Amino acid sequence: MKKFATLLLVALAVCLLAPAAYAQGAEAAKPATNWVAISASFGMALAAAVCGIAQSRVASAACEGMARNPGASDSIRLAMILGLVFIETLVLFTLAIIYLKAV
Repeated sequence: MKKFATLLLVALAVCLLAPAAYAQGAEAAKPATNWVAISASFGMALAAAVCGIAQSRVASAACEGMARNPGASDSIRLAMILGLVFIETLVLFTLAIIYLKAV
């Protein structure tokens, strides 16, 4: 029990002294890195890459569907364009949200 009380006292002392140990003076301040903008650019790159992959898969499936059934090419083309619009809209929403968070 005495060992536990000593450990608890040491932990309390560390918690009380930690803010003073990590305090910085004005002369030690460095220019801040804008991590939000950096992570936002990675997020947009990821969204654009996944959008490109998804759009290529949609176009591939539509071309295959039109080759298998040429009579249904009009309805397949309409569904493909609608799917491409939805995929591109997700990327544009991502761009808008990233812009709002980064600014």
